Amino acid sequence: MTESFISIRHLYKIFGRDPEGAMNRVRKGMEKDELLELTGHVLGLSDINLEMEQNKVQVVMGLSGSGKSTLIRLLNRLIEPTSGEVLIDGADVLAMDAKELRELRRHKMSMVFQRFGLFPHRTIIENTGYGLEIQGINQLEIKKRATRWIERVGLSGYENYYPAQLSGGMQQRVGLARALTTDAEILLMDEAFSALDPLIRTEMQDILLDLQEELKKTIVFITHDLDEALRIGDNIAILRDGEIIQTDNPQNILMKPVDTYVADFMKDINRARVLRVHTLMKPLDTYANGPNMLSSTTLEQALQVFAEQSTSQTIIVNGNGEKIGKLTLDDLIFGMKRPTIEEIKEDLGSTSFSDSIDTATSSIN
Repeated sequence: MTESFISIRHLYKIFGRDPEGAMNRVRKGMEKDELLELTGHVLGLSDINLEMEQNKVQVVMGLSGSGKSTLIRLLNRLIEPTSGEVLIDGADVLAMDAKELRELRRHKMSMVFQRFGLFPHRTIIENTGYGLEIQGINQLEIKKRATRWIERVGLSGYENYYPAQLSGGMQQRVGLARALTTDAEILLMDEAFSALDPLIRTEMQDILLDLQEELKKTIVFITHDLDEALRIGDNIAILRDGEIIQTDNPQNILMKPVDTYVADFMKDINRARVLRVHTLMKPLDTYANGPNMLSSTTLEQALQVFAEQSTSQTIIVNGNGEKIGKLTLDDLIFGMKRPTIEEIKEDLGSTSFSDSIDTATSSIN
C-alpha cells in the first residue's frame, strides 16, 4: 500500500462564536441543519478523512458551499480547525507553534489563488520572487530563480511589467511561477483557473500537467468543474455539504459512482476522453492477438488506432511493456456508450461489470 504524504483524519470545522460548544453537540449526533437552527453555528466540514499520495495531484471538488476552499485553508492553517488531525510527511500541523507554521508556509507549501493574489505595485519578476524574498534569499539568487520560472510559464520579456498590464491568463501564470519559484514540495491551488476564459483555462491545465510530469509535486487542487477534475486529478474527493461523498481515481468514480448525487455529476461527461482502456480490458487468452496498446490510452485514442490499423482487437500493455489484457472493438464501443442517469442509478448496487475494474487497475503498474 502506498504511504500517504498528507493525512487528514476526523477533521471538523465549525463557524460561529462557540465552536467548541457546537462541536460537543455534533459529537452527540446533531446534524448540520439542526445545529444551524438551534445554535446559529455552521458545520463547514464534518469528519473529513483523506489520504493524499506524494507527487500526485489530489483534486477536491464540489459545488459552492461544499467546504472545498475551507478544507485547503486548513492544511496550512490559514483557517484553524475545530477538531481533527492534519499530518504532512508525519508532522502534526495542528501542533505547530507560530515559528514552525511560518517555516511550513515559507518552505514546504506554496499557494495559488483564484484571483491571482499579485501585488499591483510590484513588477512581474518582483512578484515571482516574493516567496524567496521572505525566505531571506539574496537578490541575485532571487532574480536568477524568478527569471527561470517566468520563462518556464511562457512569460519571458514581461519581467518588468506590472500585473495590471497583463491579461488574466498571464497573471495566473505569474501566480504559478511564484509558487514554483520557492521549490516547495506541496502546491495548494484554490480554484486557480476558474476565473479564466475556457481556452486560457485549458492552456493553463496543459502547462500544469507538463510541469507536473517533470517536477512531480504534491498538488492539492480545488475546483468545482468536473471536466477539470477528471483531466488533471490522480485522485478526486467529491464534497457535498462539508462531507466527502466519494474519493477514488477518476476512472473508478466515472464507472462506479457511489450514489445518485455522484451519478448526476457523471451523466454528461465525455467518457471517451476520460476513460482509459485498462478499465475495459478483458483477461488474455491463447487466441489474443493484435497491436499493442498502452493501458493509459483513452478510448478516444484507442478508437483511432482501431480505425487506422483495421483491427478488431488489441493487446493491452503496462508501462513496462508487459501484456496485461486484451481489448476488442465491441468492448470499446460498449465503454463509449453514455448511459442514461436512470441506468447509472440502477447499476449503483450492481457488481457485475465494475468489479473487474479494481482487478484491472491493480495490474497496470
